Amino acid sequence: MPKVTVDGLEIEVPDGATVLQACELAGKEIPRFCYHERLSIAGNCRMCLVEVKPGPPKPQASCALPATDGQEIRTDTEMVKTAREGVMEFLLINHPLDCPICDQGGECDLQDQSMYYGRGATRYRMNKRAVTEKYMGPLIKTIMTRCIHCTRCVRFSEEIAGVDEIGAVGRGEDMQITTYLEQAAEHELSANVIDLCPVGALTSRPYAFEARPWELKKTLSIDVSDAVGANITLYSKGREVMRALPRINDAVNEEWLSDKGRYQVDGLMRRRLDKVYMRRDGKLQAAGWDEAFTAIAEAVAGDKGSIAAIAGDLVDCETMFAAKALLRACGSNLLEGRQTGMAYDVSNLAAVNFNSSFAGIEEADAILIVGSHVRWEAPLVNVRLRKAAKRGAKIFIVGPAWDTTYPAEFIGTDLAILNELPSHIAETFEKAERPAVIVGGAGLKNAHGKALALAAGWGAAFNVLHMSASRMGGLMLGYAQKGGIADIAEAKPKVLLSLGADETDYASFADSLKVYVGHHGDAGAHAADIILPAASYAEKDGTYVNTEGRVQFAEKAVFAPGDAREDWTILRALADALGVEVGFDSFGELQSAMIAEVPALGEEGLADYGALPEADKNTRAEGEISAYPVRDFYLTNPIARASEVMQRCSSELLHAGELQEAAE
Repeated sequence: MPKVTVDGLEIEVPDGATVLQACELAGKEIPRFCYHERLSIAGNCRMCLVEVKPGPPKPQASCALPATDGQEIRTDTEMVKTAREGVMEFLLINHPLDCPICDQGGECDLQDQSMYYGRGATRYRMNKRAVTEKYMGPLIKTIMTRCIHCTRCVRFSEEIAGVDEIGAVGRGEDMQITTYLEQAAEHELSANVIDLCPVGALTSRPYAFEARPWELKKTLSIDVSDAVGANITLYSKGREVMRALPRINDAVNEEWLSDKGRYQVDGLMRRRLDKVYMRRDGKLQAAGWDEAFTAIAEAVAGDKGSIAAIAGDLVDCETMFAAKALLRACGSNLLEGRQTGMAYDVSNLAAVNFNSSFAGIEEADAILIVGSHVRWEAPLVNVRLRKAAKRGAKIFIVGPAWDTTYPAEFIGTDLAILNELPSHIAETFEKAERPAVIVGGAGLKNAHGKALALAAGWGAAFNVLHMSASRMGGLMLGYAQKGGIADIAEAKPKVLLSLGADETDYASFADSLKVYVGHHGDAGAHAADIILPAASYAEKDGTYVNTEGRVQFAEKAVFAPGDAREDWTILRALADALGVEVGFDSFGELQSAMIAEVPALGEEGLADYGALPEADKNTRAEGEISAYPVRDFYLTNPIARASEVMQRCSSELLHAGELQEAAE
């Protein structure tokens, strides 16, 4: 490891480190605009100038200069100070004086660094250049006159998202950053360029002129739009969540967030259930809590055990445990969380877990994906697969073709191909040092056993990629019948508790009293006989377990609207109405009881599910994958379907061609 001296302090730095990284290891802050830890080095803003000896007698860009043994680096000389002031002066030559009306105000790198490293006045007296705005879709607002050509957005689109949608055109003063052909940015991670932009050139279109950062309360939370469990911060003002931004967690989402996780939050205020409703004469009418509880108690009078619960995709573990405690006290174990009707063996949780971990899948050198449209089901896992592909991994996919962001070979839609893989694929996995198998929702029913057997034969890591935030937590809590929802329908329960289950087909529960405990008036509410308004993920504390078995905790950001209550309090009150004891009277007692029953839910981090079961080598896969479970990336849950932004994205980015044909 080379030794360098930074402002008189000698330190050791890792091989391959840059001078900028060496300075940061020494505790020195180096200004930068184009440099970003997760992007390739561009070296085009020149703000990170330092003085290096031995070397030329001039400031050098530290981001692009390798750290070598014996270097003497100075970050505080008069030469460096003057050089940085000069660079800042050039950067501000064409920058408009927009700070009072710029949405980046208060969290702008250019603002902060110009105050600290810039001159106190400008010497530029000529006309500033102006650049026309570029349309980048319903999520990104552009004011390109502010652009300083750092190219972070270009490098993110090409290197991380894998979609060459943004680039530079023109030269010199005519250079502009734009989407090619000025069309909308269509990939699922497009809004991350807003976070990357160090100035106000790219800002959030839905959030424009809504609030200033110092007005907002920050709450640490977890994204529930998919099963990745991305770490986010919710920014709220009063009782409204204004925006969601990613938090850095290298093990989960690095520092990225899908567009759905970022922008579905406007749906939290729309189509909300804020009153109790009961169905009378075929119509839902407002009612009171006592009236609703009495009706539920009367429905199970004399047979309290005839009650079942189905958990939806967005439910936290505490809600599911409270419902389980209620059903157990009533004498029922009719619990199910796979609300779309899927049924697969859950006797061993390691066999339904993403065992490689997200970071680990990057190291795989051969990957077989069975029945998963990863780009829509888990965009942040797709980023990891792209990294693996860039390192040379061979990727093969069973299922209908979709637009991958890396080289991949689609080998058909017939699952029977797994029984006898083409020779070049079998040979690839037999020779691979770190092979991996990923099974998605479309392959779980008919190919799970075969995929497990293939992984065992190759010595490959076996992974199941779920799509809902509640899935792994629900499986840990026992929300699974052997035959799935069909078993619950066959039991013909008198009361069916729907815990935000909006993707369920309620036709088979025509004779049950359907009680919907949820926060949006979606499909579950339309099918319900009684609606009990509950809190969304932003309005309660809760534990979530992602598809890799990582236990994470989300905090309450705002209060629920109207008469809506936190789910556990509704279930606790229902227990009193039914005359049963559930063993908790507060959230703390509920959480303690849950952790006592499932200790893994009390420790943040990866849960230990033990070893994989022994695979049956004789099992065979069969069936055709005609489509993937996710048909519309932007509208997969009731919050997203209530979001105006997500509806606009769906119509403009996914269905624009269909709408145009219909209009013609």
